[in-house]
Amino acid sequence: MSAYQLAQLNIATMKEPLESPGMADFVANLERINALAEASPGYIWRLQDEAGDATALRPFGDDVLVNMSLWSDVQALSDYVYKSAHTEMLKRRQEWFAKVAAAHMVLWWVPAGHRPNLEEAAERLALLREQGASARAFSFRQAFPAPDALTELALGEL
Repeated sequence: MSAYQLAQLNIATMKEPLESPGMADFVANLERINALAEASPGYIWRLQDEAGDATALRPFGDDVLVNMSLWSDVQALSDYVYKSAHTEMLKRRQEWFAKVAAAHMVLWWVPAGHRPNLEEAAERLALLREQGASARAFSFRQAFPAPDALTELALGEL
């Protein structure tokens, strides 16, 4: 078992204010999709405010929503994102959010038990945007193993 957990940050620029009719279906599904994440294998934690989601947290700008969570590994997060009912929302992303040229999602490893804050997450996203994928900041497209994975593999082969 790894001594690390996978952190993820996803940001999205809203086309309309959260309270607008155009965002109503997105807002109506937040609780269901968050509950789905929490019930998914490998889920550990998610950033949330007093309302139970993170929609009031706007460190990237007034029109930018954030989603940050911890997972046991890349596969668990990938399964939730691409192989669960979450895909319904993903397919509709362009209804609610503007297309961004820069990376809008970043993954990185944290020691088990660590809860990343938004400042740390913003630094990782900036690192990915500025330097590309590395063991310190990556994406699904070019994922990196947990820092202790190679050690565990080497010990298992002895």
